Amino acid sequence: MIFYSEEETYNWAKEFASTLKPGDMVAMYGNLGAGKTVISRGICAGLGFSGTVCSPTYTILHEYPNDPPIFHFDLYRLEGGADLGEVGMDPDYLAKGISLIEWPERMDDTSGITHTIRIQILSETEREITVE
Repeated sequence: MIFYSEEETYNWAKEFASTLKPGDMVAMYGNLGAGKTVISRGICAGLGFSGTVCSPTYTILHEYPNDPPIFHFDLYRLEGGADLGEVGMDPDYLAKGISLIEWPERMDDTSGITHTIRIQILSETEREITVE
């Protein structure tokens, strides 16, 4: 799918959210500025969360109070193969909510990922998004 604006990407993500259920883990791959946080905002809105959604680059994890809860990870600052248990990746706890993971390539184990979103920058405003 090709999107021509941030608004189109956001609206798609809101609709995509309706396919998610507790325990799902959404991995988002893309370069800096590709739109991972825009997609996270759209998914959160689609799940009914009305608060502020920003990339948790410095804290690594934001937990948004919602039903189901939303766990928003940004792993950019971690080294590859990092032990994610240290940053809140307890599978039993995460199973209660929906996890959004930016920079999943930093994870040592991606076996729990249920949805993979790949974002390719085509131009300043165009993005190609594929979902696996």
